[in-house]
Amino acid sequence: MSDRRADPSAVSFLIGYELRVARDRARVSQAEAAKAIGSSTAKINYLETGKTPQQPRDIRILLALYGVDEKHIERVTSFASRADQNPWWTPFGEVLPDWFKTFVGLEGMCESLFAFESMKMPGQVQTPEYARALFANSIAIAPLEVDQVVRARMARQRITDESAPLKFRSVIDEAVLHRTVGGPEVMRKQLQHLLDLMKRENVELHIMPFSVPVHDGINGSFVLLHFPDDRSIGYVEHSTGALYVQDEDQLRWYKLATDRLCEAAMSPAESADMIARRISMLEEN
Repeated sequence: MSDRRADPSAVSFLIGYELRVARDRARVSQAEAAKAIGSSTAKINYLETGKTPQQPRDIRILLALYGVDEKHIERVTSFASRADQNPWWTPFGEVLPDWFKTFVGLEGMCESLFAFESMKMPGQVQTPEYARALFANSIAIAPLEVDQVVRARMARQRITDESAPLKFRSVIDEAVLHRTVGGPEVMRKQLQHLLDLMKRENVELHIMPFSVPVHDGINGSFVLLHFPDDRSIGYVEHSTGALYVQDEDQLRWYKLATDRLCEAAMSPAESADMIARRISMLEEN
């Protein structure tokens, strides 16, 4: 994991997630956990939600109490050393909504990502021109901030990172191919960019065709972030905020939906053919 992607809020979020999952699995109450580190139950809640500094000593004692193996304890406590680093996205902080910063941090730290998109291209694959066209008339972005927001979007993309490329898997609704964002030329370049990315080993992209009218993504877009040791976090965004899915039963649904969506959609090869046909149509217009 690159230090450039360090983010204190995301680190605290992940540590809290690890503490809560481990305690739930061990069936230890917050009162029992508090007694082990000589604190109140309120502090345990704050530690698990990332609202208070998570000291390596407390992390180690709690995870040992929960029966976590030493290797995993070392990995989680090592996170704490990153909590005092500046976020990699600091240069873009003024144009990122507060509710969105945690996701940006988590996105920068995850090993792989799945995205289902029904209305627009996933952020990780957008071209600057496509992104600018999306943001140009946004009610949430001031015209003077559009260029900086676009730069932030491009800086977030990790698919082509030389050191640790993001493993990217996605299902995109066919409607996205026909929504000519920015005009025919911008859209043509965007679709060609998709084809270029699909040649990479770390990219798996499927198109959900109109011929499949009902599927597991029918209720809207979502993202599933994957971290080491089979840890995942779901993310569902709306206009003024987002929902983080961490409950294990709910995560199982999202993981199952991910596989079912990929199975219901076109194969990567079929998807590439459809994208190429759409490019040809745009070139004819």
